[in-house]
Amino acid sequence: MSRKIVVTGGAGFIGSALARALVARGDDVWVLDNFSTGKRENLREVASQLTVVEGDILDAALLDRVFAGADVVFHEAAIPSVPRSLAAPLPSHNANATGTLNVLEAARRGQVRRVVYAGSSSAYGEPPSLPVVETMAPAPLSPYAVSKLAGEHYLRVYARVFGVQTVTLRYFNVFGPRQDPNSQYAAVIPRFITAALDGRSPTVYGDGEQSRDFCFIDNVVEANLRAADAEGASGKVFNIACGTGTSLNRVLALLGESLGRPVAANYEPGRAGDVRHSLADISQAKNVLGYTASVDFVAGLAKTLAWFQQQRLTS
Repeated sequence: MSRKIVVTGGAGFIGSALARALVARGDDVWVLDNFSTGKRENLREVASQLTVVEGDILDAALLDRVFAGADVVFHEAAIPSVPRSLAAPLPSHNANATGTLNVLEAARRGQVRRVVYAGSSSAYGEPPSLPVVETMAPAPLSPYAVSKLAGEHYLRVYARVFGVQTVTLRYFNVFGPRQDPNSQYAAVIPRFITAALDGRSPTVYGDGEQSRDFCFIDNVVEANLRAADAEGASGKVFNIACGTGTSLNRVLALLGESLGRPVAANYEPGRAGDVRHSLADISQAKNVLGYTASVDFVAGLAKTLAWFQQQRLTS
């Protein structure tokens, strides 16, 4: 008998990838999304195989209805942007902190076995040393980071006090097919690829030597599926990344190699709230969850570029 699984924010980039994997596994998948940033087209190929509910995680009555009988809730819904949170802190707090508390309360009322939460590497801020490990003291540098960290603390409390099994996955710079390049808050990889394919110079904030531990979407899906059932994981936080740092200039060089022509950046001043370097220790995720991070950055970038190129051929 298939399990009922709920994905909040399931029409977004990460949530929809997870929803498609759950459908392929044979689960009874429910997606809850307010479509503020999520897109129905992300679920088009599996639309007939899952249940989509349009609504907001701030609606407690709706959460009760959607969570009824659910075994696992993957909580991906958020306003996922540092710059957006700097421009408008309250909406980020409401969606990310209050929304997560709402999800946990509904999970408690509905006796959901486990909640797996999309945490953020932004919790670390500018760390004193690299790679970062989960035991480091958080030092968030933006309202977004604070709001996501608040969610983590709520998960830990609900595991300890209320008996709801919870797992936090701190994502590091997730990228891959279907990621939206058009928002002013878009992640760097889809922006770079789209600009390069258009023959434009991508904008880099800073000197381009800042580095990130980019993580291909398939790795994140793997981490979530493992986190849903791993023993000894409840109440804990796990870094989800590849454990390798790549500078933005290196990303541009790799794109240039793939396209057969240089991709020259337009360098702008650095932005408030951005960290200089990010690199994760992923040993805890490997040891407890069995996480493998099987797709490395170079392979993931090639897959992502190929997808964006294919979209141009078929659109």
